[in-house]
Amino acid sequence: MLKYLVMIIQVALPVFEGPLDLLLHLIKQNKIDIYDIPIALITKQYLEYLELMKELDLEIASEFLVMAATLIYIKSKMLLPKQEQPEEEEDPRKELVEQLIEYEKIKEASQLLKERYKVWSKAFTRNTSKEQELFLEELNIFDLFQALRKILDKPQPKIYIPKETIKIEEKIEQILNVLKFKKSITFQELFSPDCSKLEIIVTFLALLELLRLKFVKAFQKNPFGEILIKLEEENEDRDYI
Repeated sequence: MLKYLVMIIQVALPVFEGPLDLLLHLIKQNKIDIYDIPIALITKQYLEYLELMKELDLEIASEFLVMAATLIYIKSKMLLPKQEQPEEEEDPRKELVEQLIEYEKIKEASQLLKERYKVWSKAFTRNTSKEQELFLEELNIFDLFQALRKILDKPQPKIYIPKETIKIEEKIEQILNVLKFKKSITFQELFSPDCSKLEIIVTFLALLELLRLKFVKAFQKNPFGEILIKLEEENEDRDYI
């Protein structure tokens, strides 16, 4: 396991999203019919996300592991030869699909209320500088993981750096300093071309900490589009430490 933190900051995934959010994210990303989930593909991708979480030393909630076990069980049931399955046994995916549909309804209702609140909260203000934010989509943690995976998959610089030490609090300050001079930056701009894997991971953890503390916010102009990072206005004059 990589050792990269002088001061360890635990980022707990439940602060952001849960296992059903991850499944819905994968379904939308793959443009899959929720009533006919290709369980082998989704299980593979779900487990890849868990591996990435482990690589980042993130605290993985037990619900994620329970869902992983559920997916593996469903996959094993569906791989059984048809002659070995009871004739009238229902689709092993049925209960999971019902959970996802119900959860999606709750998420959509919650998002609708959130959007109405945003509209009404701006109704009696003269400040129009934020108008375009209504057209931006607030992303979830798994959009960030997907973007991180693309960065990590790029060829790493072949430079040997013995005992590299990077402090997460220094990365946090670097991100804040950049955002104080720029209105917004893209996710890719957080990482220099010669960034080592260690620096990529620490930078990502620094971003998660800033999101958790609501120092910054992350948006996409459209689903699965380019990720934008912006400093929250009330924090423009605040320091992290």
